[in-house]
Amino acid sequence: MSETTQTPGPEILPIPAGLAERAALIGGTEGSLSHQEIHDFVTAQLDDQDLDGKSVCLIIPDGTRNVPLPLVLPAIHEALAGRAASVTVLIALGTHAAMSEEAIDQLLGATERGAAATYPGWEVVNHAWDDPSAIADLGEIPAERIAELTGNLLTDQPMRVQINRLCVESDVNLIVGPVFPHEVVGFSGGNKYFFPGCSVHDVIDISHWVGALITASRIIGTLGITPVRQLIDAASDLIDNQKLCFTMDVTEGGKGLGAVAFGDPQAAWAAMAKISAQTHITYVDKPYRRIVALVPEMYDDLWTGAKGFYKSEPVCADGGDVIIYAPHITEVAAMHPGLREIGYHTIEYFTKQWDRFEQHPWGELAHSTHVTGLGTYDPATGEERPRVNRYVASSIPREVCEEYNLLYMDPESLDIEALREDPDTLVIDHAGEVLFRLASEKQDQ
Repeated sequence: MSETTQTPGPEILPIPAGLAERAALIGGTEGSLSHQEIHDFVTAQLDDQDLDGKSVCLIIPDGTRNVPLPLVLPAIHEALAGRAASVTVLIALGTHAAMSEEAIDQLLGATERGAAATYPGWEVVNHAWDDPSAIADLGEIPAERIAELTGNLLTDQPMRVQINRLCVESDVNLIVGPVFPHEVVGFSGGNKYFFPGCSVHDVIDISHWVGALITASRIIGTLGITPVRQLIDAASDLIDNQKLCFTMDVTEGGKGLGAVAFGDPQAAWAAMAKISAQTHITYVDKPYRRIVALVPEMYDDLWTGAKGFYKSEPVCADGGDVIIYAPHITEVAAMHPGLREIGYHTIEYFTKQWDRFEQHPWGELAHSTHVTGLGTYDPATGEERPRVNRYVASSIPREVCEEYNLLYMDPESLDIEALREDPDTLVIDHAGEVLFRLASEKQDQ
């Protein structure tokens, strides 16, 4: 299979001058927008678009993204009513489990009447990533181009570009989603809703593995055009229809919006990433010996709840402990049973035994490293030394944790309020949304 190497890769490129300015923007880094401000902005932007008689694929995040869609979707529904020939709402699951009808109603703010009554004329569907008949093939990006985009992290691996048919058979794609610091791409949003949000196989595996080779610790919250962003932008260029995007900065613990941008996916992403870099990264002066990440119930397994780890690990001292506190979580990853075969390890554990692991899905390998962090592995002795100790305090039994190479901790053993008083401990409420970084690493905005 592809040659893979753990080198630093290409430099992360600055956001091109003028890219963010191509997007329309309301709001900023302080305060929250009113319902009326959001409504008027959304209406004005869509009024200026040629949408009459066109089929629209409206792409939204799933329930693992903390965003108040009901603040935006009613205005979009109103703006498209009587104009668009059809609107299909596509939930960008990536490879997450499909959402139930009840969960969809909750996501859309339609719990009283249901989605069909709240948004008449709209059809809401989950991205069927596991149904080949729902997937369109857009061709292949050759290995030479992949090598160029990844700075030779991958040297002989082409990338097959496949995506949900709705994204290519509709006249218009309209992405609606938030922008947060992200462990694979730097900052989420924009074209990431196409890839991996509505895609399968190659793009998911290759993009996540490239991010893992660079390491989540380096890439997460890095403001710029990362190699992974270049990969997903290159894949998105193969979608040959109109692409529009609303990006959002989320405030008030997921209840409000501080800013909304609109434009093509790259411009809208760039405008919001600059804001998210100021609102969703908390800088601390010193590392902590212990971090307790309180994972909210919106993350229902370790695959999604792991955000509590990699958004806090950068401020954990060498040899310190990061505790993923999630008593509600009962399983590791139902949609990814292959994780049981490999367990959770550092990147060197895989790269220094590549012949053993190269046939395993790269997306699972990448996730494994994201939830372990930096560290070393000596193939001569078999000794692995993670930089930090990662504990899981959940309802996953000890014996299951041990199968996955996870350190177990009984959640009942933790006195959260007492830990808040410990100067060497950082307790993070609603972990997974805000990234923690050392002040010495702060980028110029």
